[in-house]
Amino acid sequence: MDRMKRLAILGSTGSVGRQTLEVVQRHPDRCRVVGLAAGSNFDLIAQQVAEFQPTRVAFPRPVPGAERVSMEELASAPDVDLVVVATVGKAGLTATLAAIAAGKPIAMANKEIMVMAGSLVMAAARQHGVTVLPVDSALSAVAQCLAGEGQNVEQIILTCTGTPYSWRAPAALRAVSREELLRQTHGIMGRKLSIDSATLMREGMQVIEARWLFDVPFERISVVVHPENAVRALVRFVDGTVKAVISQPSTRLALQYALSYPERWGLPALPPLDLTALGPVSFEPLDEAKYPCFRLATEAGYRGDTYPAVLNAADEMAVLLFLDQQIGFQEIPRVVEAVLNRHQPVHHPTLEDILQADQWARDFTPQQVPE
Repeated sequence: MDRMKRLAILGSTGSVGRQTLEVVQRHPDRCRVVGLAAGSNFDLIAQQVAEFQPTRVAFPRPVPGAERVSMEELASAPDVDLVVVATVGKAGLTATLAAIAAGKPIAMANKEIMVMAGSLVMAAARQHGVTVLPVDSALSAVAQCLAGEGQNVEQIILTCTGTPYSWRAPAALRAVSREELLRQTHGIMGRKLSIDSATLMREGMQVIEARWLFDVPFERISVVVHPENAVRALVRFVDGTVKAVISQPSTRLALQYALSYPERWGLPALPPLDLTALGPVSFEPLDEAKYPCFRLATEAGYRGDTYPAVLNAADEMAVLLFLDQQIGFQEIPRVVEAVLNRHQPVHHPTLEDILQADQWARDFTPQQVPE
């Protein structure tokens, strides 16, 4: 067994950050925490510092028991072996680049960073010889299918369970409430991810992530509807062979794989998948016309430049407007599309260009709300 992994967790008070600490609790002989970062919830991060005793913490105010540093300093510290990026939105982007520049492997749970700046992140990772493993069930499955395969990929096939919302009549869509959407996921996903799952913006953003994570062109990435939710993803190779990962729908599996790589650790808390009880599985084409947010995401990915950054920011703001009951559910794609149509892209953007496009979209999106 390799020596103990020393972790820096960015976003430790969020859902994925807390799940990461659960992995540490299950495997105290394999990994330990040397740094924590968060932007809010002082009481929780103080509890985490007291329990896991990191040497450094990045937080807006001092936390007893650990040295206060910036997130960039924490992510690039010499005693860090792996950085878990579990922040939300653009928070953690500069820290991720600092970690990569310092040669630190990344467990990437922040979808927004890869959407808005995936080209920069992966270019830096190649330059510094750093591994970036996704903490997402479908994308982790692709990474596992590709292990040891080289450049022989013909098609990456992501799966989704579909959603009933985009199939409803417009009058019915107007009646979809935030309470209904959040109730569907029982609060497990978080508010933003719950809405993105209902619009399929999440799946569209996964396509953009896959393009950069696996260096595969967009035309070789597709999404199919898989109602049984057993197959996480599939990869078809040039000889026609298809690999698939079949597992329980658990973020913990993908998270632990990223932490344990290149090993595999046991996960006794998760029951094994009973294939005999699974029954038939099915796959259906995804009708993009029924899911305008999915179409907008993939189009922004194809267009490139600063469009993905604007897509990400506009969607985040539109979801907030919906949650604040300023727009209806069916208006989310309308608002996002209006922002994308007004954007003046920057070709071959730098980090500064991406951050400026992000801020422009955040400022411009609320203006799309009808008077």
